[in-house]
Amino acid sequence: MKAIVVTDQAAGTAGMTLVERAKPAPAGNDVLVEVHASGFTPDELTWPSSWTDRLGRDRTPSVPGHELAGVVVALGYGTTGLSVGQRVFGLTDWTRDGTLAEYTAVEARNLAPLPGDVDFTVGASLPISGLTAWQGLFQHGRLQAGQSILVHGAAGGVGSAVTQLAREAGAHVIGTGRAAHRQTVLDFGAQDFVDLEKDKLEDVGGVDLVFDVFGGDVARQSAGLVQDGGILVTIAGPPEVRPAGGLAIDFVVESDRAQLGEIVQRVRDGRLRTNIGTVASLDDAVAAFNPTERVKGKTIIRVRP
Repeated sequence: MKAIVVTDQAAGTAGMTLVERAKPAPAGNDVLVEVHASGFTPDELTWPSSWTDRLGRDRTPSVPGHELAGVVVALGYGTTGLSVGQRVFGLTDWTRDGTLAEYTAVEARNLAPLPGDVDFTVGASLPISGLTAWQGLFQHGRLQAGQSILVHGAAGGVGSAVTQLAREAGAHVIGTGRAAHRQTVLDFGAQDFVDLEKDKLEDVGGVDLVFDVFGGDVARQSAGLVQDGGILVTIAGPPEVRPAGGLAIDFVVESDRAQLGEIVQRVRDGRLRTNIGTVASLDDAVAAFNPTERVKGKTIIRVRP
């Protein structure tokens, strides 16, 4: 099968190579998925789990990518809950070969059924952004209707999903980004916009929840905006500053079949829009992840036409 592999952590995405390698075999509780579309996060090549297994052993050459949509073609021993021929999508383990390949072996519990009216490209764009937004808002952020939320990077893959889900939940949403992103952020449902290059964050006033994707100075300044009893949620690592009267929580997204079902249903009925920028073939994946200019939206690799 064709697959993208990486062997040199220092090279980053420039070290990606398209190769031929053996099709993986599904272990116990796994399924083998014929991948139709795959998502990839450039930051993942800086994660230790991209280069080592669960025991810390080197696993290069490794296949990157952790989001997928495809069709189950084989079941591992003892696997239940999914069937051969079923359309699925989901988020794969961090420490195993990923989804930038024609086939991948995945624990069945990490996948959810993909309805027939949802395109594979759309399905592959949902797991990281959708699950991160859902878990950050409702599990860790405890968002309630009527609360106010400051969403950083609201035009991005995660931020746009956070904005839409928070607005649907009845929150007042303030999105941040560059000036050029203003209309995009408002179109995704934010009621207010903050230009991080020109506006002062302190002018936002107090909020119940901050959803941070940047860390650094933005997270430090945002901690001071959290009202008593509020929460700063971040995916940028342990926060350096915590709200005086609230909580600060950093988390790593996990796959969840029920949550994936909630997310894809919102796509089906128009409550959640995807944020796909570029769609490229597996043959063109290396170039897609080394663009010559800034790319808007999420890059998806369409493994099969």
